[in-house]
Amino acid sequence: MSEFRIHHDVNELLSLLHVRGGDGAEGYIDLLQKHRTPYVTTTVSAHSAKVKLAEFSKTPEDFLRKYEELKSKNVRNLDPLVYLLSKLCEDKETLQFLQQNAKERSESSANTTSTTTTSYSLPQTSTKMSMQELDELRKKLGNVTASSNPAEVTRKMLRDKHNKKNPTQPNPVFPNWVYDRPALIGDFITSPTPQGEPAVPVGTLPLGTQEQALVEDLLFVLIGVDGRDITAQPVLGRQNRSFIVDPTLDMSVKELVNRILPVASYYSTITRFIEEKSSFEYGQVNHALTAAMRTLMKEYLILVTQLEHLQRQGLLSLQKLWFYIQPTMRTMEILSSIASSVDKGECMGGSTLSLLHDRTFNYTGDSQAQELCLYLTKAASVPYFEILEKWIYRGIIKDPYSEFMVEEHELQKEKIQEDYNDKYWDQRYTIVQHRIPSFLQKMADKILSTGKYLNVVRECGRDVTCPDAKEVLYTLKERAYVEQIEKAYNYASKVLLDFLMEEKELVSRLRSIKHYFLMDKGDFFVHFMDLTEEEMKKPVDDIVPPRLEALLELALRMSTANTDPFKDDLKIDLMPHDVITQLLRVLAIETKQEKAIINADPPDVALSGLEAFSFDYIVKWPLSLIINRKALTRYQMLFRHMFYCKHVERLLCNVWISNKDFRQYSLHSAKWFAAAFALRQRMLNFVQNIQYYMMFEVMEPTWHIMENNLKTASNIDDVLCHHTSFLDNCLKDCMLTNPELLRIFSKLMSVCVMFTNCMQVFPQLHETRDNEFLADHADSLQTDASFEATISKFDSNFSMLLLDLLDKLSIYSTNDCEHSMISIIYRLDFNGFYTERLERMAIERSQKAAA
Repeated sequence: MSEFRIHHDVNELLSLLHVRGGDGAEGYIDLLQKHRTPYVTTTVSAHSAKVKLAEFSKTPEDFLRKYEELKSKNVRNLDPLVYLLSKLCEDKETLQFLQQNAKERSESSANTTSTTTTSYSLPQTSTKMSMQELDELRKKLGNVTASSNPAEVTRKMLRDKHNKKNPTQPNPVFPNWVYDRPALIGDFITSPTPQGEPAVPVGTLPLGTQEQALVEDLLFVLIGVDGRDITAQPVLGRQNRSFIVDPTLDMSVKELVNRILPVASYYSTITRFIEEKSSFEYGQVNHALTAAMRTLMKEYLILVTQLEHLQRQGLLSLQKLWFYIQPTMRTMEILSSIASSVDKGECMGGSTLSLLHDRTFNYTGDSQAQELCLYLTKAASVPYFEILEKWIYRGIIKDPYSEFMVEEHELQKEKIQEDYNDKYWDQRYTIVQHRIPSFLQKMADKILSTGKYLNVVRECGRDVTCPDAKEVLYTLKERAYVEQIEKAYNYASKVLLDFLMEEKELVSRLRSIKHYFLMDKGDFFVHFMDLTEEEMKKPVDDIVPPRLEALLELALRMSTANTDPFKDDLKIDLMPHDVITQLLRVLAIETKQEKAIINADPPDVALSGLEAFSFDYIVKWPLSLIINRKALTRYQMLFRHMFYCKHVERLLCNVWISNKDFRQYSLHSAKWFAAAFALRQRMLNFVQNIQYYMMFEVMEPTWHIMENNLKTASNIDDVLCHHTSFLDNCLKDCMLTNPELLRIFSKLMSVCVMFTNCMQVFPQLHETRDNEFLADHADSLQTDASFEATISKFDSNFSMLLLDLLDKLSIYSTNDCEHSMISIIYRLDFNGFYTERLERMAIERSQKAAA
């Protein structure tokens, strides 16, 4: 059971039991995950649990009857459920709580019912129905009653379900006369009018004559034809056939007849089952099962023919008939039991095979019964294993009746590059639990993965067939087909992995993406930012994308990135949102806030080219399985975060250059000028240390771990897992998955940008006016108190936000064990400048918590 399923079930249970307080759902989930062990069903444990529950129940007969009914329907996980309930019966405290909870719920539901029923009254009928309307109603009811044959309704339901799922491939249908002519079925034809009384009651005849007459009647009844003195009763639904025997018969003869008649009842059940399940709607497994049963029924009919031959020769008495029918009776009973169970459980495909497999194991002590069930299971499993072979050896699903454990969904692989939340790899092929045969349950995930791997290679235009392909046959020794599935899985894993790693050069592709999205090529970014600086300052609507593409091409050719064979797949993407909004939108996917964030009004402030800029990358199938839209979006978020940091660093460096130009004037002696110089240095130190941390303490080590893991990966799922883990760790350690840290960091960057804009007033003056004018007005500038106040405000804002960031980082690194973030604190507070204030904040926080 997956973690998400446990989470859902625990929450559902807590809401049903109205449990409040305590550790909540999370505490119970942790306990369940730590102590999760598979329940191994044994006949002894299941039987003892059943007996214990029956003893505890107020109506043990009803409980046992319901258990047997569910068991006959082959309900999965029945024995584990009974075992769990038996354990609950032993826990008095839990029992008391459940009883109290049930009492409260019944009282509340009774109150709800009483309030709802009292508020409604029956409408008064103001008009009477005319005779014509009454006749029409009778006709309609008659038509409904006539067409309410259960088998026909089931067939129609199955046909509609299949046609809805596969509108292009509807199920073939037998003509109506197949079902309308009862004489074709081979079962008893029950006439609506009772037969007339025989001329002479059989009981008045001599005993020898009675016996001969009854032998003849029995030979007819055993093949589904009414006799003179033994007649079949009509059956309703799935009932067993019963018979009426002439009451005037001699008691000894009647007793022998009643012993033989169950065989006729079994024959009727089996015949009806064969005829019904041979329809197209019931699937190939049931077709194969009925074909095997039909073969056995031929043997049975040969036996009856031989008995009839003896009877015509006058050599067959009632005792001999009873003797000859003995071996067949057990076979017919087993066949009838299987037919009834498949019918009651509405089994198809894998569920039919599970039932047959369980029956085969249950008859371990009876060799003949086990051999019979083994024969039926082998025959029924042939079409299922044919579908399985095509799937695990070639990656093709050919399942016309929706019986196979793997189900295919119509999904386009092109969307994997467009939709962030596309789940092509997880949802194109899925496991359907109730279709898994019980003997393949352990191998279900490997069977799914094997076909998926081969399917990917096949969709790339390469025909693949497993060299170890052998016919899969049902056997009681599971290891036989387990080994074949293992071989197919290993081959499929190797084929797809080699195809992606060697032919499609996956690792080289990932390195190429790292060069650009994780800013691996320093000289390329220096060239690119120099070339596009003026263009990036414009509003995003005024930027001409082809011009940016041309500048990107130029930067690629002028730098070491020119050696990258995949550089032409790099593209420019101008995003509609800034990086913060994009992150919040992605974090809100499949949450309650998703609609609110998506439908929120766009901000009034137009984005600059620099805020909207990002790279994109062209990835083709099958590499898009690994580098899908979700992965590329994560790369883009990391890139935009770092690119903006790089931009702020450049702005602060430009301020440093400007400061050097103005040292020749008396500005450097002003108080605010010195304060501005120190603040700029602190800001530059902050930005450079953050960049160093992200690139050299997060991305590089995580990348090397992923690269080493990819070398040892044995299948594509491992590759997906390692790649996703790499991106998740990078996003988390770069503070991009924590909205609170992200907002503080964003404000810090904004303060730095506003400070650089303010400090650029001098270069602007220098550009618009000559040096003499600036020299004349320098003294008046330095005496202006507004500059000192502005710098002081910038300083206090920056210090406050930086302290807030360091404080939050220390909390997260302590509480959430995010030890990697501690290194940011050490880097930014390398000389203990902020230590005292951080300690004071921690004391204040603890005092508030204590209060």
